[in-house]
Amino acid sequence: MSVRSALRISHAPVPAFMTLGLFWGSFAALAPVLKAQIGADDATYGLLLLGTSLGLITTMFVAPTFDRRLGALSMPVAGCLLALAFLTPALAQTPSAFFVAMVAVGLGSGLTDVVMNARVSELEARHGRPLMNANHGMFSAAYMIGALVTGFAREAGFAPVTIFAGFGLVALFLSTRMRMEVSVSPASEGRGARFPYGIVALCGGVVLLAFMAEAAVESWSALHVERTLGGRAAEGALGPAMLGLAMAVGRFSGQQLAERFNDLSVIFWATLLAAAGALIAATAVNPLMAYLGFGTVGLGVSVIGPLGLALVGRMVPEEVRLKAISRAAVIGFTGFFLAPASMGLISQVAGLRVAFASIAFLVLMLLPLLALLRRQGR
Repeated sequence: MSVRSALRISHAPVPAFMTLGLFWGSFAALAPVLKAQIGADDATYGLLLLGTSLGLITTMFVAPTFDRRLGALSMPVAGCLLALAFLTPALAQTPSAFFVAMVAVGLGSGLTDVVMNARVSELEARHGRPLMNANHGMFSAAYMIGALVTGFAREAGFAPVTIFAGFGLVALFLSTRMRMEVSVSPASEGRGARFPYGIVALCGGVVLLAFMAEAAVESWSALHVERTLGGRAAEGALGPAMLGLAMAVGRFSGQQLAERFNDLSVIFWATLLAAAGALIAATAVNPLMAYLGFGTVGLGVSVIGPLGLALVGRMVPEEVRLKAISRAAVIGFTGFFLAPASMGLISQVAGLRVAFASIAFLVLMLLPLLALLRRQGR
């Protein structure tokens, strides 16, 4: 099945993926400004990003009820809440205010992430075709656009709150395209079947490690280019933009790979590619070499997260699918905030080069999880 066909089937979730990508791409490109705005050092800034994890933990319990109550409107409402949440870090002037803002961002992001992935999994079950990579590819394409637009907006002197407000208007428009009727009633979720904690933990772990590697590059690539390699603001913004471009290419290609090869084999080779890219970024001597490393990481991790979520939807009973995906998605999405905090601590102690090298070790931890999933599959 072509990417175009997959996107046509997924016409309702695609705008939600794009909304999430635009905001996180913009946030990554604004990292140097937001960090300076609150006067935080590397370690403090990384720890403040953990505030988002509190929002995500709340999402784990709130998302099923949120989805059940709103039904077809759950994606549009989540997208609007996301746009409002991203205004708060731009307004924060102190570390404590920034922490509270990141809690709000975590809640908005988590709700959007859980609901949109649940809708894609439902469409996969309905049509019997893999769709995750195509949808996540749209996230990556939007992420790249968000980072690039923000980079040029920074060069033009626009403030973070103005940039996020602009993307908020785009999000409001996209929310009008997200309405999707839910054919499987969320009210039945969790009844009549034993909850597959083992499968959720393993697949959630795969998504977690993939998203940690992705988030580490997203959050610190601009700083690596600007501070370690002496790049300008626009050159720094090209770091997350290159990651987004590579991930978009990888996920659209992964849509084809998912139909031709075993999911676990694809994840295995993607893991090795991502580890190599992290080492290239860590040893870069100029921005161009760093972009090559970021892009290689992006190509590798691009397919791992979507395939991990797709495995959850396929391996669990239909009546617990939403609950299982919400748990796995939240486990995985936590990686977007654990990784930046860890990178900040490592950077504070040993520098950004060592921090980027640690990403290679991180993604290689996927290999034992793949072995356990193969055994579970049998």
